[in-house]
Amino acid sequence: MSQSTKTQGKLSSFFDILLQSLKGHEVDLTSISIKRAIILLAIPMMLEMAMESVFALVDLYFVGHLENSSYAIQTVGLTESVLTIIYSLAIGLSMAATAVVARRIGEKNPEAASKAGMQTILIAVFVNILISILGLIYAKDILLLMGASTETANHGTTFVQIMMGGSIIIVLLFLINGIFRGAGNAAIAMRSLWIANIANIILCPIFINGFGPIPAFGLTGAAIATTIGRGFGVIYQVYSLFSGKNTLKIRISHFVPDFTQIKAIIKIAAPAIFQFVIASCSWVFLAELVATTGGDEGSAGYQTALRLMMFFMLPAWGLSNAAATLVGQNLGAGLVDRAEKSVFQTLKYILIFMAVVSVLFLTCGHLFAAFFTSDEKVIAIASRALKILSIGFVIYGAAMVFSSAFNGAGDTWTPTKINIFAFWLFQIPLAYFLAKFLDMGPTGVFIAIPTAEAGIAIAAYILFKKGKWKKKMV
Repeated sequence: MSQSTKTQGKLSSFFDILLQSLKGHEVDLTSISIKRAIILLAIPMMLEMAMESVFALVDLYFVGHLENSSYAIQTVGLTESVLTIIYSLAIGLSMAATAVVARRIGEKNPEAASKAGMQTILIAVFVNILISILGLIYAKDILLLMGASTETANHGTTFVQIMMGGSIIIVLLFLINGIFRGAGNAAIAMRSLWIANIANIILCPIFINGFGPIPAFGLTGAAIATTIGRGFGVIYQVYSLFSGKNTLKIRISHFVPDFTQIKAIIKIAAPAIFQFVIASCSWVFLAELVATTGGDEGSAGYQTALRLMMFFMLPAWGLSNAAATLVGQNLGAGLVDRAEKSVFQTLKYILIFMAVVSVLFLTCGHLFAAFFTSDEKVIAIASRALKILSIGFVIYGAAMVFSSAFNGAGDTWTPTKINIFAFWLFQIPLAYFLAKFLDMGPTGVFIAIPTAEAGIAIAAYILFKKGKWKKKMV
C-alpha cells in the first residue's frame, strides 16, 4: 500500500511540474532541485523546437502533393538549406542573448538582463536588412548555385524571395525566444511557436490551393503562409516583452544604443554565429553534392530525410538548451559545481530520447517518408538516408548538450573551433571522397554525417572536462 502511495505521489509531483512548465510560472532555477529545473525548462523548450521543425514539414507535406512535386520539394529543401545561414545568425544572436540574460538573472539583476536583450535585438535588425535585400535580388541565382536545375530555379524564385525577404521575422522569432529562455521563461517561447504554427497550418492549404477569393498560389503560397504565421508568433513575443508581467521589464530607453554593451554582445555572438555558419555551410555543400550526384529525385529524397531528421533533432536541441540556461544562471549565482551537474543530468535525458528516435527511424523510416511524397524513388532514397543518419543520433545528442553548455557559459569559441575541424576539414572532404571518388553518390554523403558528429561529441566532452568554460566572464 505504501509503495502504491509513493507511486501516486511521484506521478502527482510529475504532473504538477509538467503543468507548471507549460504555464510558465517563474522560479529561481538556481535554488530548486536540478532535475526539477531541467524538466521546467526542457518540456517547453522541446515543444518549442518541435514546433520550429513543423514549419518545414507542413510546407513539405502540402507542396509534395502539387503537380511537379519533385521541383517543389527540392525548392523547399534547398531554400531551407540556404535559410540555415540566416538561422545561424538568429541562433548565434539568441545564444549570446541567452548567455548574457541568464548570467544577469543568476546575479539577480533583471534590469541589466532586460537591457541586454533589447540591445541584441538592435544588432539583429541592423544586420538582417542587408540579408533581406540580397535575397530579394539574387533569389534565382541562389537556387542555381545550390545545384538546382533551371526548371526548379524558375519554379521556386518567388518562394525564395518571400522567405528571404521576410527573414527578419525568422531572426526575431529565434532571438526573442532566446531572451526568454535566458530569463528562464521557456513557456512564452513555446507558446510563440505554437501560435506561429497553428497560423501556418491553417494558412498553408488556403494560399497553396486557394480558398474563396484567395487564388491558388501553389509553391509560393507556402512561403506566404509561413511568413505570416511566423509574424503572428513575433507579435505575441513583442506583446509578452512589453506586458510587464514577467521578470524582464522592458522600457523604451533599453532600445537606445549602448555601444559598450553592443560590443560585448557581439564578442559573444560573433563566434556563435560563425559556429553555426560553419555547420550551415557544410549542410549547404552536402545538399549541393547530393543534388549533383543524385539528381532531382536524390535531392528530394535527401531533403525529405533531412526535414524528418530535424523534426526529431530540434526537440533534442530544445532539451540541450536547458543546459545552456542552467549553466548561465548557475555561473551567475556562483554555483559552478551545480552548473556542471546540470549538464550531465541533461545528458542522461537526451541520450534516452535520441535512442528512442533511432529505433523509430531504423524501423519506420520508409513509412515516414511515404507520408510526404508518393514518388517511390524519392521514398527509397529518403528511407536509406534515415537509416544511415539514425545510427549516429545518440552521438548527436551528446554533442548538442556539451555545445549548449559552452554557449550558455558564454564560451562560444570552443564549439566554433570544434565545428571548423569536424565540418570543414573532415566532413566535407570525406563526403566528397565517398560521393565522387568512390562513386557512392548520395549514400556517401549520408555516411559522412554521423561520422563527423562522432568526432564533435568526443572533442566536446574532452574540452568540457578540462573546465575552462567555468572561468568565462560575461
